[in-house]
Amino acid sequence: ADIDVFDVEIEPEDVDEFVNIVSAMEPTFGGINLEDIKAPECFEIESRLRDEMDIPVFHDDQHGTAIISGAALLNALDVVGKEMDEVRVTFAGAGAAATATARFYVSLGVRPDNIVMCDIDGVLTEERREAGELNAQNSEFARDVEADTLEEAMAGADVFVGLSAGGIVSQEMVASMADDPILFAMANPDPEIGYEEAKEARDDTVVMATGRSDYPNQVNNVLGFPFIFRGALDARATEINEEMKVAAAEALAELARKDVPDAVVKAYGDQPLQFGPDYVIPKPLDTRVLFEVSAAVARAAMESGVARQEIDLDTYRERLEARVGKSLEMLRVVLNKAQSDPKRVVLAEGDHEKMIRAAARMRTEGIAEPLLVGDRERIESVVAERGLDFSPSVVDPSADAMDEYAERLYKKRRRKGLTRREAAELVSTDPDYLASVMVDAGDADAMLTGLTHHYPPALRPPLQVIGTKPDANYAAGVYMLAFPDRVVFCADATVNRDPSADVLAEVAQHTADLARRFNVDPRVAFLSYSDFGSVDNEGTRKPRTAAQSLRSDPDVDFPVDGEMQADTAVVEDILTGTYEFSELDRPANVLVFPNLEAGNVAYKLLQRLGDAEAVGPMLVGMDEPVHVIQRGDEVNDIVNLAAVAVVDAQEE
Repeated sequence: ADIDVFDVEIEPEDVDEFVNIVSAMEPTFGGINLEDIKAPECFEIESRLRDEMDIPVFHDDQHGTAIISGAALLNALDVVGKEMDEVRVTFAGAGAAATATARFYVSLGVRPDNIVMCDIDGVLTEERREAGELNAQNSEFARDVEADTLEEAMAGADVFVGLSAGGIVSQEMVASMADDPILFAMANPDPEIGYEEAKEARDDTVVMATGRSDYPNQVNNVLGFPFIFRGALDARATEINEEMKVAAAEALAELARKDVPDAVVKAYGDQPLQFGPDYVIPKPLDTRVLFEVSAAVARAAMESGVARQEIDLDTYRERLEARVGKSLEMLRVVLNKAQSDPKRVVLAEGDHEKMIRAAARMRTEGIAEPLLVGDRERIESVVAERGLDFSPSVVDPSADAMDEYAERLYKKRRRKGLTRREAAELVSTDPDYLASVMVDAGDADAMLTGLTHHYPPALRPPLQVIGTKPDANYAAGVYMLAFPDRVVFCADATVNRDPSADVLAEVAQHTADLARRFNVDPRVAFLSYSDFGSVDNEGTRKPRTAAQSLRSDPDVDFPVDGEMQADTAVVEDILTGTYEFSELDRPANVLVFPNLEAGNVAYKLLQRLGDAEAVGPMLVGMDEPVHVIQRGDEVNDIVNLAAVAVVDAQEE
């Protein structure tokens, strides 16, 4: 909405003037937000604006609370095992927010006659309605019940919804509610009853939500409106209808059931975030809300007939992801390719919690078929504890037969000093060797490892068992760094300590091939502290020779040059101005560093000081897809590298 009207009391005689003012301003704005116009005039104004003038009308304060708490209600009922059409709901508060929330709960399936509403004078009864004590806004919730007070109305209720004042609910009132009660105490800044007090009032399950950020289950409008409006505006909706609001609530509820990204967990002090009584709605900092809710709202707008523009929802989600960060936009290319033909990815550290969560996401999102190497009982226990909807495929070296893998490893390494007994011990005790042999034997298409140990020992088994491609002599580690306006691939940052010119040339070729998997046309620069021979010594000759070697290769079909300084490679004015003879007509997007030290230092500085999003390290040059993740990587990083590994396997 381009106009906000809030905290305004419009007298009946002023309605015509108000509507005329809006009419005179139309069509210079996209809608009007009647955040808190005092009833009953609000209803007449809304009707005339929407029905007579076809102007979108919003109520974000009222309906935001309804939608977010509605999402929480969907999940809370699932947690306590109750049905929407059977629960009794008591409201404290009978204003605009309360009535909007009650109506929305009816849209979700709550029976109207199971809703009892209270204001400062007690229960909204038929007797009070007939006496003229209720207004047009809340009279529809007048009930013929015996209860007169909030205390009496809460007795036996399944759900309490507070949109009134702080401190009006006691522990005794909570204790009088039905088994496993749900309390949404949303008065700000002080809820109707404190979080701890409500929890302490009962011995059974209490699902508690408030409007505060320092307790679980915060009902915050920021979870809804930016994304509801995003979907509505992109679909060019003529209004925000009930179907769109329900879609937003259902999308939020579904998101809360999914595994929570590690970045979100860290943002909230590493407190456990897992679907259950203390996590029935997502956190406001969860960036997935953008593409989950907006897409759901846009779909509902189209299905309900209020959209003026048809949207391809798959493409739309990708556009929304791109708003979150350049790396998501780039990764979507690889994720889509992976989903088109998922492959088997063996996870060497398969009984680590992060690996198990990542495996669940791979399966759910159709990226890969994960194979977990590890203790079967522990893996199944983590799946149960985390509430993952996932039946894992497990290879347990302590329980499953390993003889064939041991024999294969022995034949691979017997002329490298490995005995048959040592081979049997390695596949039974070292998951990296077992995973490597599985890939080599064709029982898996790709491999991930490295989460719990350093890079060199994690890399050694796949190098010994799988090795490099027939036309490759070296492997290398590549990072993709995503900035707001560009993407660069940095190599080598993990493997070759002091590469020769031949190694640099091969690494550049591998990295260019990797860039193309992300639909990036490679432009390669070999970096040094010299620009095109300005310094001539053994160190600067190495990248210069590598560049010359690739330029003279008729099979190389991408621009490449060097040696050059880093700013020459990435600043167009320097590259095309001072060095107009360069083979690069635009800044490089593949940066090849002269040695491991330079590559590792540079990519970390770029990532931290340049606020770049890093994806990697991606291992290139291997005969089969292998990626060694960083110690402590997040679940998202593991899933992304698995997608890269699947695309590698597809090309193989």
